[in-house]
Amino acid sequence: MQVGDRVPSVTFKTRVRDESVGGPNPFRWQDMTTDDYFAGKRVVLFSLPGAFTPTCSSYQLPGFEKGFADFAAQGIDDIYCMSVNDSFVMNKWAIDQGLENVKVIPDGSGEFTKGMGMLVAKDNLGFGARSWRYAAIVNDGRIEALFVEPGMCDNHGEDPYGESSPETVLAWLKENATATA
Repeated sequence: MQVGDRVPSVTFKTRVRDESVGGPNPFRWQDMTTDDYFAGKRVVLFSLPGAFTPTCSSYQLPGFEKGFADFAAQGIDDIYCMSVNDSFVMNKWAIDQGLENVKVIPDGSGEFTKGMGMLVAKDNLGFGARSWRYAAIVNDGRIEALFVEPGMCDNHGEDPYGESSPETVLAWLKENATATA
């Protein structure tokens, strides 16, 4: 994928709270499509190797969460965090992180991530197929800007972080707004 391309069209299997379900686990399955998340909006999407992992939980996700107002001031409607994890894991991670602003998207089968060209093997860590770390600004389903960590390959020995950081994405938004104003 590159700037100007349309994001992959997929259906995500999500779990949403529904009190009508009752019981100790009042959630139901709900299919969400690419259009549900991206149509008619300008969003930041960032994807990472896994929920509950150190860099993801300590820096990237909290940075986007805390910086939401700054992103909104630059014309961003939503911020989405995606991982090749199922909805149960992503929902629990969102609760654990105390998310109020960032919304999680479970790409359990890696279909979207594969379509983005970002699916890599992380068998060296026992993860299996996961997302390479990246961020994108997506405007009405089209990639406006893409921030990919260097060295993308299967079983990378490190977890590069910087290009897809909230600070880098926000700086691009501010610079781009100034350049087009």
